[in-house]
Amino acid sequence: MAAYLPLIFGTIGGLGLFLYGMQLMADGLQKIAGDRLRRILEILTSTPIIGVLVGAFVTMLIQSSSATTVMVVGFVNAGLLTLKQAVSLIMGANIGTTVTAFMVSLKLTDLALPAVGIGFLISLLSKKKSTRYMGEAILGFGLLFLGMKVMGDAMQPLKDNAAFANGVLSLSKSPLLGMLAGLVLTAIIQSSSAVTGLVVTLAAEGLIDLNVGLAVTLGSNIGTCVTALLASIGTQLVAKRAAVAHLLFNVTGVIIFMIFFRPFAALVATTHPLLERQVANAHIIFNATNTLLLLPLINQFTRLVENLTPGEVSIEHMGPLYLDENLMKTPSVALGQASRELVRMGKLALEMLEEAHTAFTTSNADGLESVFKKEETINRLEHAVVDYLATLSQQSLSTEQSDRLAALLSMSSDIERVGDLSENIAELAEYRAEHRLPFSEEAINELDAMYQTVHDLGVKTLYLLESGDIRQANDLLAQESEVDKMEKSLRLRHINRLNSGTCFPASGIIFLDLISNLERIADHAANIVEAVAHIDSDESTGE
Repeated sequence: MAAYLPLIFGTIGGLGLFLYGMQLMADGLQKIAGDRLRRILEILTSTPIIGVLVGAFVTMLIQSSSATTVMVVGFVNAGLLTLKQAVSLIMGANIGTTVTAFMVSLKLTDLALPAVGIGFLISLLSKKKSTRYMGEAILGFGLLFLGMKVMGDAMQPLKDNAAFANGVLSLSKSPLLGMLAGLVLTAIIQSSSAVTGLVVTLAAEGLIDLNVGLAVTLGSNIGTCVTALLASIGTQLVAKRAAVAHLLFNVTGVIIFMIFFRPFAALVATTHPLLERQVANAHIIFNATNTLLLLPLINQFTRLVENLTPGEVSIEHMGPLYLDENLMKTPSVALGQASRELVRMGKLALEMLEEAHTAFTTSNADGLESVFKKEETINRLEHAVVDYLATLSQQSLSTEQSDRLAALLSMSSDIERVGDLSENIAELAEYRAEHRLPFSEEAINELDAMYQTVHDLGVKTLYLLESGDIRQANDLLAQESEVDKMEKSLRLRHINRLNSGTCFPASGIIFLDLISNLERIADHAANIVEAVAHIDSDESTGE
């Protein structure tokens, strides 16, 4: 047993270096891409072909088709993607994941140690954040290939091992067993790129033949579906359908290629003289061909998935709609989803303000129950956003992402306070209606003018948060200053009415309380404007 310890430790350690390097490289590239990754995913799927291209690009960037598919499941669950759009992304993700195998097959192990050293020095010494992230990516690249070398060196004794040779021979004679082995191994590791990298290493060392390499690689394409299936647990039906689509797509392709396994192997053997390159090329051929075969049938494929998973699609609107724990591994996307949830909260708060104002000016409290229910929803959403961002803060975040997270936490509190203040106005409306308090036409007109200004500020602030377009930020801050002046002016004018006896005293107290609430709503809107402007100015300048 002791004789096998170097083999076991070398293989496990090398695989660990490979996986860590792949993760480090992906993290560095994601930080360089920043919020652009989320925006790419949001505008992507105008046609299935564009969806395929974007899915491939994003997967090349984050080095994991499983991660891309999990993101897709999360987006579908949030109602941001249709099932058809999700399928096109999944097809692209399968193509994008072949890049890792191809890169590994190029025998770049001689560059491993220089890349580790250079990447570490860049990340340590550079003052510019984007350069530091590039250093992380280079360091990850080096560790990935260092892991390949460690695994390759550890596996050298297997060349003379009769038991291993017999096992490989059995797999070579039975591609189905090889496919199952790849499926199980990938399901355990949850990384088809890692399994394919391991297969390429074995091929490079002459430890397996082409048949085994192809069979295990095909199996890994089914095993990688486990991650998305697990991510879909507890999601809406449409998100489960996206995970099932991933499984069905890959299983269909594997069945086709297993039926034509011998011709497939013969074709792959002609693509390159080196066995490891043949395995990498087979991975590319399989995923590209599978996509080309099924992309023209995407409508029929989508209907098949819907028929296999029957049920009514519904989305629960009382809880968070956009927050998805499965997106935590891609912080830029998770932050984007949190921002969407804040916009949703803000729209609910504005609806509360609108309904409360109408109830007050008409002295009719009917329907105010809706305002109080929305306030409860906003409170739940704020707790959910805070918990989500607290969990996200434990991930590896860039400086910009950390700043954005802190700003989102602050904005969440501001929006929750707008909800509270709108509830206060609703309670004032309820009090006025119950006690039949009179208000002069002049007072109602003044309140309406201030409300319109504050409401307009709220609408524009939400647009700023949703779009990130900060060109109007200064105008909005100036508008908030106008609200402050308006509040002081209305307060003085109302006191004059009280002194002249033209205003009922109890009504005067309500009036002053109401304009105070409106002014404080404007203050919180200004806080949000400043936070968004600060985030976007930091992201545009960088360091």
